[in-house]
Amino acid sequence: MAAFQEKLGKYADLIVKVGVNIQKNQILVINTTIDNADLVRFITKKAYEIGAKDVIINWSDDVVSRLKYDLAPEEVFQEFPKWRAQERIELAEQGAAFVSIVSSSPDLLKGVDGKRIAAFQKAAGTALNKFRQYIQSDKVSWTVVAAPSKDWAQKVFPDLSPETSVNKLWEAIFKAVRINEEDPIKAWKQHDQKLHEKVNYLNKKHFKKLHYTAPGTDLTIELPEKHLWVGAGSMNEQNVEFMANMPTEEVFTAPKKDGVYGYVSSTKPLSYGGNIIDEFKVTFENGRIINVEAKQGEDILKELVETDEGSHYLGEVALVPHQSPISESNILFFNTLFDENASNHLAIGSAYAFCIDGGKQMSQDELAQAGLNSSITHVDFMIGSEHMNIDGILEDGTTEPLFRNGNWAF
Repeated sequence: MAAFQEKLGKYADLIVKVGVNIQKNQILVINTTIDNADLVRFITKKAYEIGAKDVIINWSDDVVSRLKYDLAPEEVFQEFPKWRAQERIELAEQGAAFVSIVSSSPDLLKGVDGKRIAAFQKAAGTALNKFRQYIQSDKVSWTVVAAPSKDWAQKVFPDLSPETSVNKLWEAIFKAVRINEEDPIKAWKQHDQKLHEKVNYLNKKHFKKLHYTAPGTDLTIELPEKHLWVGAGSMNEQNVEFMANMPTEEVFTAPKKDGVYGYVSSTKPLSYGGNIIDEFKVTFENGRIINVEAKQGEDILKELVETDEGSHYLGEVALVPHQSPISESNILFFNTLFDENASNHLAIGSAYAFCIDGGKQMSQDELAQAGLNSSITHVDFMIGSEHMNIDGILEDGTTEPLFRNGNWAF
């Protein structure tokens, strides 16, 4: 137990110092379920010790969330409290930092009417659109991390007892975020540097298009003229570094909204809206999704695509080698934070403003003119495998291998 508490303390230290990199007199906001009280207490203590002005906790409970979807009247899913949205906006404008701890079961809302889920996702996305723009333009520091719940751990390790599965998932999380390293903070800085080497190469090359081929996939993605590849560490409006996802193994950019052609097949299940979507294929024409098919969760996937006009297009293209630590763990996490860092992936919905040169200072209209997609949603799905090849196509039409057999070719 003492060893676990020590690791939990190191994890909290990493979240506070590297994840959001809390500054003196800054407000910290933590969004979490009640399963994570011990970790939250560690994070709170670390934040105050560094000099945080205040730590605000937004608690939720998966059991209560499910009861709402099962029993609440229909109209409650058509709206999102304005005061909740305004609170986040005001805190962001005060320079607060935001930590989200994900731990919910991927099957939390299994069996719930998909229209209820879609209605609430749309209502929340609309109400929080301004806050999302702050996040996607790096106005504030934010990070997404994970902690096990019993239901999630049982989904990942169904053959183990509840207690054993939770312990095993903690071990996997600690390993993925480098807590087992002698100096986790130093290890993260080294990891950040390695990802930036890939970023610098891709930005120097400035490919016009990417061509993906794999079983069930033949996809061409055009990139905006002023696109930028980014990875690992980010910089907020105050020039303070932070790490938006922990773990992270990706480098990513934004596709040109109307420049996606062909079809792509998923390689891992997608946990979305408390449901699993699996074995699906998405077809594009002029950037727009024109067809989706799924063996599991097809209705949920179709509802996602119909969220708004922007959810018919892509907002992110991310490269992750098959030989990455999370992939090599051979654990299917049923959690996008982890599974997207084991696989090349794309995102349906909005693009990040910082993926365009000067994008952080651009208006929504200017971002659209530069080729970026806008939406009230952003959902990653995994497409990479050991069978995937990706070619970069230059302005003059010449091609260079970027990925071969699922791994970097340079």
